[in-house]
Amino acid sequence: MLKANFLFEIGTEEIPAGYINNAVEKLKESFIADLTEYKLNFEKMDLFSTPRRLAVKIIGLDTVQQDETVEKSGPAKRVAYDESGNLTKAGQGFLVGAGANENDLYIQTTPKGEYVAVKVFIKGKNTRELLPAMMKNAIERIVFPKTMKWGEENFMFGRPIRWIVAITDSKEGCSQDVDFEFRGVKAGRISFGNRYEGLENSIEINNVEVYPDILKGIKVMADRQERKDLIRKQIVGLCEENRIVSEDERLLDTVVDLVEYPTAVVANFSEKYLELPAKIIISTLSQNQKYFTTVDKNGNLKSEFVFISNGNPAFSEIIKVGNEKVVKARLEDAQFYFQEDTKRPFDEYVEKLSEVVFQAKLGTLLEKTNRVVALCDWIAGKLEAGSQKLCDGRREGLLRAARLCKADLVTMMLGEKEFTKLQGYIGMNYALISNEKPEVAKAIYEHYMPRGQHDDLPSEEIGAILAIADKLDTVCGIIGAGLIPTGSNDPFALRRAANGIVQIIDKYNFDISVSELVLQAFEVLKSKVSETEKSVSLVNDFLKQRIRWLLEEHYHIEYDVMDALDIFAWDKVTEIKNRAIDLQKFKVLDEFKVLVSGFKRVSNILDKNRVEVCVDESLLKEENQVILYKHLDKLKAEVKALFEKMEYSEIMKKIVPMGSDIDGSFDKVLVMCDDVRLKNNRLALMQEIRELFLKVADVSKISYET
Repeated sequence: MLKANFLFEIGTEEIPAGYINNAVEKLKESFIADLTEYKLNFEKMDLFSTPRRLAVKIIGLDTVQQDETVEKSGPAKRVAYDESGNLTKAGQGFLVGAGANENDLYIQTTPKGEYVAVKVFIKGKNTRELLPAMMKNAIERIVFPKTMKWGEENFMFGRPIRWIVAITDSKEGCSQDVDFEFRGVKAGRISFGNRYEGLENSIEINNVEVYPDILKGIKVMADRQERKDLIRKQIVGLCEENRIVSEDERLLDTVVDLVEYPTAVVANFSEKYLELPAKIIISTLSQNQKYFTTVDKNGNLKSEFVFISNGNPAFSEIIKVGNEKVVKARLEDAQFYFQEDTKRPFDEYVEKLSEVVFQAKLGTLLEKTNRVVALCDWIAGKLEAGSQKLCDGRREGLLRAARLCKADLVTMMLGEKEFTKLQGYIGMNYALISNEKPEVAKAIYEHYMPRGQHDDLPSEEIGAILAIADKLDTVCGIIGAGLIPTGSNDPFALRRAANGIVQIIDKYNFDISVSELVLQAFEVLKSKVSETEKSVSLVNDFLKQRIRWLLEEHYHIEYDVMDALDIFAWDKVTEIKNRAIDLQKFKVLDEFKVLVSGFKRVSNILDKNRVEVCVDESLLKEENQVILYKHLDKLKAEVKALFEKMEYSEIMKKIVPMGSDIDGSFDKVLVMCDDVRLKNNRLALMQEIRELFLKVADVSKISYET
């Protein structure tokens, strides 16, 4: 089979960095799907991408499809032929559709009867004939978060398509254009280079295999990984004894998709801006401008930054001046906001929260703040009523932090929308400037934690309680208002909030009832949303799903183990977690498998047969029944205290050996005997066994691979 190489490049206006990775993956998936459908083999597929191009290079592609003979089955023989043996319309129609003649027909015997069939020879097509359809599919299958149309075409794409390269070449190096046109753009072999070389900076691609090397001649590094490695190397090269470029893998992944030919350049800003809180500067540089910050050898932020230029390296100094001007303007704004904001005591901003609506049905941010204060007070009281008192009597600090936790949202720093991701951090810094206690300021910052799946949790109790109260008010309020998240639609991030609630309760082992928390949240919300049985049930179910998520993601609990615990209310996070961990630990034991098997036999019998009598020991005549009853009686006394202490592992240790007794009883004793008194007594014993086991878990839900 002859082989060839194939190159397909889509040239565009600059595509947003966040769109590129998914786009090239879709490009690859499309070609693999079509090549598989056409039964064309290839040796290797490489992807290339820059802000202005998406490309795929296929090495060792079959130049033609293999010829094949395909058997096609038609209608049943009795349908294909009439009584005289002539073809019916159905038979003739089958021949036409199959592209065969009557002499090609034969009878095929199947389990369902006799059918007519033909064998059709299909000549393999030249791959070049199939490529245009594959290229069209590839473009149309790319999905972007946002699309646009241009010119007179109605086709939507991430950015306007300006050129297309489509060529094949043989192993000998002879290249050919592929005849393809898409929405008025004719494919050829001309690709365009870096803009700093001019709009006409182009080159002819005449060799597929060395495509990325050819593009370097027009200042384009098409291999994304090569660009990333070069940026990393350049950054390391800029580090000195007292200048360390901060590592930021996420930023690096973004920057690599913003440039075609990277050059790392060191630039500066005035040291006066270092008086600003560090994250304001970092946010300005890394989030807004996509620049790397630098620190000194002690880890202190420096007035230097590194940007990755896509321009001509010969003009880096001029480019640097432009970037420094942009940074100066942004930091000047930040400094102005900071100075204006801190002219007033931080707590004066609280009343301004009445001017901002949190949610139409739930009122203003000030109303939310007051609800959060009330919830914090209630949670602290619940914990203190138990065995978990706030350290050093910090309830006062908790309530102060709750009152101030949203105040930064109405400052200029956040109100101007420049630094919205710094909510909480701004509040912490402004609180410290206003001489609030450090633990109050820290709680203001930490009450937003966790901000994402891998974010940290609050490091101190008052921040933890405040985070629970704030998130719980949001979850109950939004669901109570009828805005229940569906599928991927979760505009208020309720899943993230609920995940945070259960994670924090778990971290601090807060001995608090989830259902009581929900009821209290609705009590505080009663002037906004009515506490209905449905809304309370929805929130409880929602939080239960989040507890299941916690057990699966953080403790790797298996589904059947969680299903076995569904008989409980899932009201105490720590309790259900401990049950799950211990149950999963015992699940792998051979003795436990025997126990599960025995319990399933017990459950299967009792599902169809229930009795309202107690066990009469005098009716237990068989030795196996006596052993089982005495073991059960002893076990109930031993585990009673363990249940009170929630020592589930010890309970399991004591219960597991009972599996062999249950099996022994079943092997020797017929439960469903003819004697009604004996049968009911044996069923009563089974019921007592089941009731004891169900205090641990419904182990009948435990499954094992067979």
